[in-house]
Amino acid sequence: MKPLQLAKKGERGAALLTVLLLVAVIAVLAAHGIDRLAGATKLASNARELSQAKAYLIAAETIGMQSAEQIVSLSPGRTTNIGGWNGQERRFPVPGGIITAALTDGGNCFNINSLVSQNDALLSARPDGQTQFVRLMTLLDISQGEATDIAESVTDWIDSDTIPSPRGAEDEYYAQLEKPYRTANAIMVDISELRTVKGVTSAIYARIAPWLCALPTTDLSPININTLRPEQAVLLAMLSNNPDIVQSRQFLGRRTETGYGSLNDFWAEPFPANFLAPSQVQSQVKLKTRWFRLDMAVEMQSALVEERALVDAARQPARLVHRQRGDAL
Repeated sequence: MKPLQLAKKGERGAALLTVLLLVAVIAVLAAHGIDRLAGATKLASNARELSQAKAYLIAAETIGMQSAEQIVSLSPGRTTNIGGWNGQERRFPVPGGIITAALTDGGNCFNINSLVSQNDALLSARPDGQTQFVRLMTLLDISQGEATDIAESVTDWIDSDTIPSPRGAEDEYYAQLEKPYRTANAIMVDISELRTVKGVTSAIYARIAPWLCALPTTDLSPININTLRPEQAVLLAMLSNNPDIVQSRQFLGRRTETGYGSLNDFWAEPFPANFLAPSQVQSQVKLKTRWFRLDMAVEMQSALVEERALVDAARQPARLVHRQRGDAL
């Protein structure tokens, strides 16, 4: 074979190899482009579902507020558990997903902001609130010493002054931490703020959090004796100078479905009469509910959105005063 023919065959082979390499590169680029397009499509779909889930939550909020209004209006003088609304989880199918919602009495908890009293803009320590908080924690198997330290530290966190309580902590303590910060000197918006307070470990927070709330008021915890369930007996026991969870649970278990018609009827009962509760504590017990808590979740194919909201039913129409939302994809 002549050299010229060999050269031409070599050129054709190189050209073929070049073409094959170009095809391989184009194939890789095409595959990468398709992957990116699929990813972008998935992200767009997720964003669309997340947006739809949040829209469903707004609708669920409206239904929850209307439900709170209806519960209050059905019996203006007292709020009871009749109808099984208190804490009952309901599920509602919607296009593309499902809504889970539960309405509960939002005042049956220890109001962390009741550790102080408010006079205009001044927040000052409230002994009755501190006493109840310490009782609650000891009933939850936290030592008396730890409970007292935490109660005074949380009070210092909220109150207006910068003078630490004997077992509390103010700015000077937090300024010495590895990552320094300052006290809020304001009422708490959410109980998660407790994680930043001296003495509140992760274990202690997990134990006490289910029993706490941060109402937008410094009033003592408005415990509704007509809606408080037996499993919430610790909240009744914390009002007593001689707290007893077992007797509190038994007492709530004997309550009639229609509840109490007057506070005098409640305090005349032998068990609460033994609380030896001062007048300000007696007046914190309620027959009707003002605060309602909404726990909601919307589950879509690729999105889950959860929300906890606080509803003020003292106003007509009821008003949403706080929401906390979490998104997960």
